[in-house]
Amino acid sequence: MTHLADAVASYNPLLPSWPEFVVGTILFFLVFGFLAKIGLPRIMKTLEERHDAIEGGINRADEAQAEAERVLQQYRAQLDDARHEAARMREEAREQGAQIIAEMRERAEAEARRITEAAQAQIEAERQQALASLRAEVGSLATELASRIVGESLADTARQSRMVDRFLADLEQQGARVRAGARR
Repeated sequence: MTHLADAVASYNPLLPSWPEFVVGTILFFLVFGFLAKIGLPRIMKTLEERHDAIEGGINRADEAQAEAERVLQQYRAQLDDARHEAARMREEAREQGAQIIAEMRERAEAEARRITEAAQAQIEAERQQALASLRAEVGSLATELASRIVGESLADTARQSRMVDRFLADLEQQGARVRAGARR
């Protein structure tokens, strides 16, 4: 039984036999050497490329973000400039409108003054014409009346003219006294 126990004890499936152990060890070192010489550099190269691609993508993304930020700042500056320009144009338009209104008002006032002066000149001319006509009419009536009262013909124009002027001057003095008394 001890022999059987030794045989069972020596046959452990977890423990390899010496030839298997030696062959396994040699193959392990061959595979490990192959992977270390050929496989590992390729794996490292692939990992390096992937790392560079990721880093490059991050760098490109950072650069794109910086560019986008710069463009955004430019757009904001342009927008501010456009707002300032629009405000300036509105102010200029407001000033021009006020200037146009002032010019039109000035023109209207000048036209009103011109029309008023023309009307006053026309009124004065008509007044002078009416006065001249009235003097002539009053003169002829006064001469005719005086001729009837005196009984003589007063056809002398010089005498007639002096008498009419004197009569009208007296009328104007009386009118001036009446107006002066009314003011008090």
